[in-house]
Amino acid sequence: MAIRKIINESDETLRKISKPVVDFDDRLFELIEDMKDTLAKAEGAGLAAVQVGVLKRLFVMHAGKEERECINPSIIKQDGINKIKVEACLSVPGKCGYVERPEKVWVEYQDRTGKKIQKKFTGFEAKCFCHELDHLDGILYIDRATKMFKDRDEYAKEQGKQKKDNSKSDASKSKNTKSEK
Repeated sequence: MAIRKIINESDETLRKISKPVVDFDDRLFELIEDMKDTLAKAEGAGLAAVQVGVLKRLFVMHAGKEERECINPSIIKQDGINKIKVEACLSVPGKCGYVERPEKVWVEYQDRTGKKIQKKFTGFEAKCFCHELDHLDGILYIDRATKMFKDRDEYAKEQGKQKKDNSKSDASKSKNTKSEK
């Protein structure tokens, strides 16, 4: 199969709403295989068809134990707040940001033959499913981010600062507990 070009955030195609898949044929199979190859080469967790310039309601993800092909996906129910805050995207290279997503999602999608599948995803898989589904509606994670980092180094510094602040807070609590005795 082929590696496709991943378009970036400056391409207006990413802001368009994708159309439902109605033909489950060889062209669809070829697109899915190309997307899986492209995702593997990019070393990402998920890739929506719109990210390779195709406005179809389809994404592939490899965010857990299995590789998944999700066609005409939807969320049936969601619950909780995901503990994983940071998010990145192959179409927004180098940057990352904090995005609140549900901890659990109950979803429905079709496989490449058109068979309907219902699943429950938690943690990182839930976050990835929501992120990719947003792509199909023309939404990028940067639209939902509560805080953005210009690069991974800035994010790493933030994490180091938070750990340092938490250590100081823990030491202060420990000191207060001893003085209260």
